[in-house]
Amino acid sequence: MANKRIRCVVFSVMFLCGWAAGWAQIRTGHMGVDWDRVERLSGDSLSKCLDGHYFYPTWIEGTSSFHYAVKRNGRKRFYLVDAASGKSREFIRDAHRFVRDYAGITGDTLNPEDMTIYGLEFRDGDTRRFEINRKGKTMVYDIGSERLRESRPKKDRKEGKQIVDRFRKRNVHNPDSTFSMLGCGYDLYVRDNRSGKVTRLTDDGKEGASHTYRNTADTIENSSGAWYGNRFMQVIYDNSSIKEMGFIESLTDGRPKVNVFKMPMPGDEGVRRFRIYWFNPETCEGRYLPIDKYPDQLVEMNFFTSDSIAFFTRRSRKADNIDLCRINIKDGTVTELISEECKPHMNLSLFGYRLIAGGKEILWWSERTGRGNYYLYDSDGNIKNRVTSGDNLVAGGIMKIDTSDRSMIFAGYGNEAGINPYYTYYYKVNLDGSGQRLLTPGDGTHSLEISKDGKWGIDRYSRMDLPTVMQVVDIDNPEKTFVVDSMDVSGLRAAGWKAPELFSVKAADGVTDLYGIMYLPSDFDPKKKYPVITNVYPGPQDDQVTRGFAVDDNGNQSLAEMGFVVINASSRGSSPLRGRDFYTYGYGNLRDYPLADDKHTIEELAKSHSFIDLNRVGIYGHSGGAFQTAAAMMTYPDFYKVGVAASGNHDNNIYIQWWGEVFHGLDEVTDSVTGRTKFRTSIPTNMELAPNLKGRLLLITGDVDKNVPPSCTYRLADALIRAGKRFDMFVLPGKDHGVQCSYYQNMIRYYFADNLLDPTVSHINIINHK
Repeated sequence: MANKRIRCVVFSVMFLCGWAAGWAQIRTGHMGVDWDRVERLSGDSLSKCLDGHYFYPTWIEGTSSFHYAVKRNGRKRFYLVDAASGKSREFIRDAHRFVRDYAGITGDTLNPEDMTIYGLEFRDGDTRRFEINRKGKTMVYDIGSERLRESRPKKDRKEGKQIVDRFRKRNVHNPDSTFSMLGCGYDLYVRDNRSGKVTRLTDDGKEGASHTYRNTADTIENSSGAWYGNRFMQVIYDNSSIKEMGFIESLTDGRPKVNVFKMPMPGDEGVRRFRIYWFNPETCEGRYLPIDKYPDQLVEMNFFTSDSIAFFTRRSRKADNIDLCRINIKDGTVTELISEECKPHMNLSLFGYRLIAGGKEILWWSERTGRGNYYLYDSDGNIKNRVTSGDNLVAGGIMKIDTSDRSMIFAGYGNEAGINPYYTYYYKVNLDGSGQRLLTPGDGTHSLEISKDGKWGIDRYSRMDLPTVMQVVDIDNPEKTFVVDSMDVSGLRAAGWKAPELFSVKAADGVTDLYGIMYLPSDFDPKKKYPVITNVYPGPQDDQVTRGFAVDDNGNQSLAEMGFVVINASSRGSSPLRGRDFYTYGYGNLRDYPLADDKHTIEELAKSHSFIDLNRVGIYGHSGGAFQTAAAMMTYPDFYKVGVAASGNHDNNIYIQWWGEVFHGLDEVTDSVTGRTKFRTSIPTNMELAPNLKGRLLLITGDVDKNVPPSCTYRLADALIRAGKRFDMFVLPGKDHGVQCSYYQNMIRYYFADNLLDPTVSHINIINHK
């Protein structure tokens, strides 16, 4: 057995060395790649063409105006826009005079063609002049006279005003300073400042479940909780039963060291647990509040609280139930206000709630209809009405609540007919559910910045094939919209950039619409046949297909410039934005759920695009995209010929706890002896598929990845070795989960050039020479 292990290790090292040596060879296939064009049309190069062309508007408080700067005709220009009148004007017309005045005051200089003015501020609603501070000097620029002059510093408007931090800050003393909460070791002590008496409150603190921030002999400013009026409360995060894992840090100075950290995994008995401790100094009563309902529940406090009530949510470990609870801080009673069952699991990305008027009303997000919407509840948890509406709408985050006119502005998805359902739109609706209307027209994904008075919005929208358009929206009359500016991409086009193509196809079920992007070489010839590469990420927590305008996203355009067709499409189960059934499609099938749709998408595109060569199909991805890549290569080994899998969670049983448990599922069982609830899961792994590999597969991992442990990649490598499979592997020393760098990018490029552009036939089973 020992000799077999030695042979495997020797083989692995020899194979890695041989693969690395192969990189030094100049192969004929590389000669057909125009590397100058690849680099010229890479993100790093193209981003220079857009320097200064993005819009970053700023509202001017007390006015209906905003300002922004943008480069036009080779010079940075500064614009002032009045949203009410629709008028726009330059407010620094003579940049050379501005620079001369600036230099005379500060002794410094600026580039008149490309000025960057930090901290530019229009004060007190006056749009005739603005103020800047540099080199210890305060300067005011008068727009009418076009002169910059030194000025006496003005008193900050915030000075002397109480700035209220909405987050509850840790404080040592109660409001009248009669009591101080102390920490020593792992436990709490309270001191009566009137008598000086110190009383120990807790004796159950321990490593990983401490009442204090530091395990020291500190007697002050070491407690982890806070005073809420004359009551003290703290949340204890008990990590004491979580097991450890680790890796070796090889690039340390001197001796390599072992990095050990706690990481719960799916099905573990040792997970984080929560308690809330409450103390009344008037009676010297301290106790844990009765918050337990679900075994191994997850508790999240809402720190936007008052001194009389606090709120928290508790979620079942399986994420199929969630409650909103209220704490009466005076007496420590806990009341459940809202309880919701969410089968098979809740939407972790979009779920949220908002308190109105300190909890007098509650806006609660729910997928009870199959699509996320907001519902209004009263302070006791009684439902009043549904707020958002639309058969296809999925409501996103709340941007603004106006309690005076009882309305809110929120993001939404999927409600606009004929539009990509991943695009973000914004809507206004009354809290009684009436008057819902679109604020942000335009076919693209939107971002909205609302003026201080809530009357106007700056809407920037774009698509991958549409550079950013900036428009002004009248919030109360959204049909009154006017375009302010559009991104100038003439320099980008002059550099050779061409927009990618957007597409939609049916999923493998023949019903569901899938959306994606196709990148073609800039010298594309429709009469030629091109190998195709699919860039994948399965979600489910996040869809990573870029929707807004970007150049060379994830390096896909520069990869296409090598002579490939590159696609990036979302499969079923990949996004939280399209409703419960789409989002939970992969439940119970965490390894395989995205595979059929990706293959089907390529086949459907090939039917309508004759230049796609289905005999040369590649696939690559990072993280979840890597686990999908390897699974696809070994599930459809005759279809996918080449794959690159970086930082992949190939064994989700040793990946982070919540991801595998929520998206694959858990079995809940009761121990017959202890009566305790236990959770079990077994998620299919890529190692089980290793005997199926036929194509060329490159595995990449950083060796200090705390997100997806390198062990996931090592285990797949071991399974491939045991199956006698030929594969390539690269470990990036000192890299964590973010392996992206130019070396990594070019590894992907060269691997596809070697094996997909000019493929050679070679044995995949190196033991049996087949």
